[in-house]
Amino acid sequence: MRRRSNAKSELTPDVKYNSELVARLINTVMYSGKKSTAQRIVYGALELIKNKKNDMEPLEVFIQALENIKPKLEVKSRRVGGATYQVPVEVSPERQVALAMRWITTYSRGRKGKSMMESLAGELLDAFDNTGSSIRKKEDTFKMAQANKAFAHYRW
Repeated sequence: MRRRSNAKSELTPDVKYNSELVARLINTVMYSGKKSTAQRIVYGALELIKNKKNDMEPLEVFIQALENIKPKLEVKSRRVGGATYQVPVEVSPERQVALAMRWITTYSRGRKGKSMMESLAGELLDAFDNTGSSIRKKEDTFKMAQANKAFAHYRW
C-alpha cells in the first residue's frame, strides 16, 4: 500500500431520529456551513414523507430508498501503456452510502419549481419506489461496469 488510509471521524447521530445516516444526509445537503438550514430541509422532507406514506415510518422509507440507490459496481479509469481503460470495480460499503447520498442531493437540487424540502422528499419517495433520477444513475453506473467487463483483469 502506498498511502496510509484516512482514519474516519466519528459522526454524532442527529437529534431528532438519533440516526447517523440522517446526520450524513444533513451534512450532504448542507451548503456553505449552514447546518441549521440543512436540518430544516431534511427534517421537513422526512415530515412530508410521513404525511404521504401514513403506514410507514419516514426513517424506514429513507433507509430503504438508500438501499435501492446504493451502487454495487462502478468504473475507474486505469492507464495501461498509453491507453486508458474503464475498469469495473466493486464499491466499498462506505462509498456506496456516500455516492447514494450525493446522487439524492444532486438530483433533488436539479428538480425545479419546488422547494428543496419538497424535491428531496420527492426524490426519496421515487428512490423508495425504484424510480427517479438517482435510480437511473445507479443503473447507468452498473451498465457501464457491465459493458467494460472485458477490462476486469486490469483491476488493481
